[in-house]
Amino acid sequence: MVTTEEAARHLGVKLATIYAYVSRGLLVSHRSLDGRRSLFDMDDIEALARRHRGQRPEARLATVTTAVTELRPDGPHYRGMPASALARTESFEAVAELLWQQEPGEWTPAPCGPCPVAPLDDRLRWAVVMSGASDPLRSDLRPVAVARAGRSIVATMVDSLDARAAPDIGQRRSIAERLTARLSPVPSRPLAEAVQASLVLLADHELASSTVAVRIAASTRADPYDAVLAGLGTLNGPLHGGASRQVHLLLAEAERRGSPAALDQALRWHGNAPGFGHGVYAGGDPRFDALMAFVEGLAPRTRRRVAESVVALAAARGLPGPNIDLALGALTFVSAMAEEAGGALFKVARVAGWLAHYMEELGEPPLRYRARAVYVTPRVPSAAR
Repeated sequence: MVTTEEAARHLGVKLATIYAYVSRGLLVSHRSLDGRRSLFDMDDIEALARRHRGQRPEARLATVTTAVTELRPDGPHYRGMPASALARTESFEAVAELLWQQEPGEWTPAPCGPCPVAPLDDRLRWAVVMSGASDPLRSDLRPVAVARAGRSIVATMVDSLDARAAPDIGQRRSIAERLTARLSPVPSRPLAEAVQASLVLLADHELASSTVAVRIAASTRADPYDAVLAGLGTLNGPLHGGASRQVHLLLAEAERRGSPAALDQALRWHGNAPGFGHGVYAGGDPRFDALMAFVEGLAPRTRRRVAESVVALAAARGLPGPNIDLALGALTFVSAMAEEAGGALFKVARVAGWLAHYMEELGEPPLRYRARAVYVTPRVPSAAR
């Protein structure tokens, strides 16, 4: 069952149109258990979508019902709790354990020795591989074991990052504090609070592409380490987890040459403005405001003006509103982190949501994600005729 907002988003219509469909008998509305909301059967929604497109029925991969995260106009809600509120009050560890529905545990890295010299993305994958290699019972898929694996994965990923600026980072410190010490040349408490907020806001976002990859891995009963690797492989795509790096570069260019030149260059070479627009939030990504509230408090005045000028110029020219990637890129830019640091924060954070979906998928029938192909006769090159 899906909410009215989700039904409208799936059909590409306004909420008023959904109500009109109900009044005309095209959709059946069901009341939620608390009686406060209307719910709709996903099969009915898909049938109506096919009818409007004039398509013949198509093979469905799976209908995913989830209790992990709901996307609302004010942003994601984790197990019914708004992420924007959690970002102000809770630690990343507490939010991860909320998503996993597990009791608190130790966030200790796997004993895997020094990380080899490699690009950041490769070090993060290495951390997951080594964390799994050190787990003698990695095929234990009980929720308590998956949560234990998740803590080890996150802590090992953090340890794989450059520690030269802070060689003695106690394991009793929070994940946000450890990350801040490793990623920033000048760590501080306000910066650690901003990093913490970014981790909470990025912990999950319903069925993003990388999360679907993790759920597919879970449906084959892959262990949690291999499932996280599936998520990382998908998240590494430049259209998913790499946008904050492009934002960082955009802001650095705007600082050097001015916002108009930087934004124009981004549009020329990328075809879009990194950090603007979102397929889910037509009215603007609420996570941007939630994270920027922390970023603005630690940004030097000159760099804050750079970010503000880019956002103002985009708004003046009618570009879509800023999203969480812009706030994440601004965080790394104003704190003098490396341009790829935002991607590291994104990947570490999303392990929490991935494993929540992983555990949920284990309760579904295995191998349920099976698409159907429509075979077409290959064309023969004219030279071969």
